[in-house]
Amino acid sequence: MTTAVAAPFRFFSLRVAGTRRLGPSLVRVTFTGPELREFRSGGLDQSLTLFLPQPGRSEPVVPVHLGDSWWQGWRELPDDVRAVMRSYTLRSLRADAEGRTTEIDIDFVLHGIGPGTSLEAGPASRWAARAATGDRVLLLGPAVADNRAIRFRPPEDADPVLIWADETALPATEAVLEALPAGTRARVWLEVPHAGDVHDLTTAADAEITWFVRNGSDQGSPMALDTVRAAELPTDGRPYVWIAGESGCVKRLRRHFVGERGIDRRRVTFVGYWRHGMTEEQLREQA
Repeated sequence: MTTAVAAPFRFFSLRVAGTRRLGPSLVRVTFTGPELREFRSGGLDQSLTLFLPQPGRSEPVVPVHLGDSWWQGWRELPDDVRAVMRSYTLRSLRADAEGRTTEIDIDFVLHGIGPGTSLEAGPASRWAARAATGDRVLLLGPAVADNRAIRFRPPEDADPVLIWADETALPATEAVLEALPAGTRARVWLEVPHAGDVHDLTTAADAEITWFVRNGSDQGSPMALDTVRAAELPTDGRPYVWIAGESGCVKRLRRHFVGERGIDRRRVTFVGYWRHGMTEEQLREQA
């Protein structure tokens, strides 16, 4: 029995139900478990915190019995015991006839794994590349559908919807595109590591989607920036912008949309999922 942390979020004990490779840089892991019946999310870019076991351990070690003090207890555990903590975005969920969640999908980016990479694979990438049915994890996620870890919240008059995302924000982007109603104008710029990561996206929206492939180039600057700057956007609407991915790229694109385009900053959502050259542990130390 796991312990609630702070409503509307709680811990969920899960196991791997299956995996599917989506491309050179991406793998989808499906999770299930009885506790998912209490999982709720009504958002398209729902943020989650996943805890993975250290090598040699069968399950992640997190002191959930400490209740609201779990964070301090987790930090005090030995490095080779403390579960690996990583942030992810929900790709999709499935529910039974009563609306209780039965499975969730999370897409993992395999940083440092695959062709032409010069990066050192991190613990989460190594785990995802080897994940097998039955592997156990712990998830800190929502028990209330409308929660503060949902950032994509376009105004009702949003038109067009403008999106930039790298591979870490691709799962959320796909969920957003699948949910946009028919006739919605959308411009989407996506950046991925390899050509094999490019794939068809499902949407009923009137969406123009442009892919950029890095092929091993440095990610210190968004490849799409010049294209975004040169893009002719509709002048008869009220745009909503969602930018998510590497923090430095997100900042440069936000500066363009707010400072150069003059879009109301209240209609620009920006989310830095990671920072070039830094681990998640280092980022959390700065928080």
